[in-house]
Amino acid sequence: MNDISDLRVGFSAMTEGEAEDYKIISKSFKAYAKGLPERVLDHLKLLKGDFGGFPVDRLEHSLQTATRAHRDGQDEEYVVAALLHDIGDTLGSFNHADIGAAMLKPFVSERLHWILEKHGIFQGYYFFHHIGLDRDMREQFRGHEYFEDCAYFCEAFDQAAFDASYVSAPLSFFEPMVQRVMASPKQSIYVIEP
Repeated sequence: MNDISDLRVGFSAMTEGEAEDYKIISKSFKAYAKGLPERVLDHLKLLKGDFGGFPVDRLEHSLQTATRAHRDGQDEEYVVAALLHDIGDTLGSFNHADIGAAMLKPFVSERLHWILEKHGIFQGYYFFHHIGLDRDMREQFRGHEYFEDCAYFCEAFDQAAFDASYVSAPLSFFEPMVQRVMASPKQSIYVIEP
């Protein structure tokens, strides 16, 4: 029997597909989806060596943020969100928070998704006023049920995670957590489960 990666459907437009074609596609999707955590971790490693003017590189910032969340007693899903909160820096320099939030949306709670999506604006409280922006931009979300959660994430973990002397857990410590959190989506627009 052929390896799943060798199977191909014969249509040239999706409207030509039959149920058997979509069984092949579904089987291939499931096999590919199992590798998502590894691909995400590989992408996270691209942050290594990119300091962006900060005292630590973006990978260390991510490790520090996650380590601080873990040491604070946050659950595994939260720690993984903390680890991956800035993963969008490489592809979305102007909207990195949106990328991380979109990537993790199927795997995290609505609360964590909101924190990830808004953390860029909330983080601005600590520096926007130094670059000519309104540090209180986050106030547009005052009254939202997750406002304080996002403010806490930024204050306790994100803004504090630029300490060159801080001893972070290594990426290997977090890898099993990423594997577990991303093993199966909590929500998806697709019916297909990995």
